[in-house]
Amino acid sequence: MRILAIDAGNSRIKWGVHEDGSWLAQGWVATGRAARLSHAWARIERPDAVIAANVAGARVARALAAAARRFRRPVRFVTSVAAQCGVRNSYANPRQLGADRWAALIGAWNLHRGPCVVVNAGTTVTVDALDGGGVFLGGMIVAGAGLMRETLARNTAGLRPRPGRFAYFPSRTADAIESGAVNALAGAVERMVRFMREAGAAPPLMVLAGGAARSIAPQLNGAVEVVDNLVLEGLVRIALEPSPVPQPALSKSKGPSSRVART
Repeated sequence: MRILAIDAGNSRIKWGVHEDGSWLAQGWVATGRAARLSHAWARIERPDAVIAANVAGARVARALAAAARRFRRPVRFVTSVAAQCGVRNSYANPRQLGADRWAALIGAWNLHRGPCVVVNAGTTVTVDALDGGGVFLGGMIVAGAGLMRETLARNTAGLRPRPGRFAYFPSRTADAIESGAVNALAGAVERMVRFMREAGAAPPLMVLAGGAARSIAPQLNGAVEVVDNLVLEGLVRIALEPSPVPQPALSKSKGPSSRVART
């Protein structure tokens, strides 16, 4: 089955053609230039299915549908559900979970089948907990490194956005800003690992995807894997299992005890 999978995010629209367990082609266009998809897909053979996770709004959804008309296939826009592809969703309202986060969780579960902290490091960074039974426990959303830099530049006099490098002991302002952003994101990931362990989970694998993944990964302690286009991996799994089985809503997990000694 040939599948065209599309991850439409705030900055980029990533896509890939998948068939028989491998990727035949992958690419991306800037979200603000979604009309270029028609040209990008000009040489793609007609897929059997077109599936998308779109968090970029209605205008981009229309652009995706228009670009896919040449294949004479409707675009299946994914929404989060209570259970799908072995993953169960403990969000209070499962449909409020972003489609990209849901697809990434499914991708991580189908790749590893064990406890994971699933990180999508893009314009925003999501840090999601997936236990050893395939239950999505919940997660956090933080500003990505670019947004942090832009916020500092916009709201602090004298801090213009300039390229910086990560350092343990930054001695330039640009490096201090970059190092602060990366450390903040790495800290969010490691806090989620700690929460899972305090809640009784086995040490989770940290699965990172997105443009900033390779900046964050070296600063983490523990087992880490960077997976290119994790959302696309999940979309393929969803396309291969088109009809999710209805499941009862999950009761909300109690997190780690607030009385645990701080270290």
